[in-house]
Amino acid sequence: MDPSFQRLRTTNTLRLERITAGNLDAAISLKVRADQEHLVAPVVKSLAEAYVHPGTAWPRLILDGDRPVGFLMAFLDTEFTGAGAGPDIRSGLWRLNIAAGEQGRGYGRFAVQSVAAEIRRRGGTRLTATWHPGAAGPEGFYLGLGFRLTGEISGGQTVGELDLVHG
Repeated sequence: MDPSFQRLRTTNTLRLERITAGNLDAAISLKVRADQEHLVAPVVKSLAEAYVHPGTAWPRLILDGDRPVGFLMAFLDTEFTGAGAGPDIRSGLWRLNIAAGEQGRGYGRFAVQSVAAEIRRRGGTRLTATWHPGAAGPEGFYLGLGFRLTGEISGGQTVGELDLVHG
């Protein structure tokens, strides 16, 4: 396990919080580094999508103590077609935005582990994520967490899966 994540985890300060009227401004003010803006949609777009997909989207603010450090949005129990003979029900990480000054401190790992825990709680056995391919993209991050490439491309993005049973 990444030593910085171990340190953060043992301080027991990391948590997820639902997006509310009280933390909305903090959530939408989170910005990734300028060189990453083309890789992930801004939080405000994610929240708009969550609004129109209320049964699927699971948006959460990532807090370290009372300090907002990131945002994640999962998708839960979503039917995908075209991946095989019949419908394929998937859950996974839809968006991950870690604030520019907070990257490299284990918050992304915490986010993925939190989504994995929620999927397991709901009876799921795999976590799906997509990311922009290329040297500047987050592929190394996801592969380092144990994701495997599926060979699929969705909306021009690489699809990876994390086995939640054997992983």
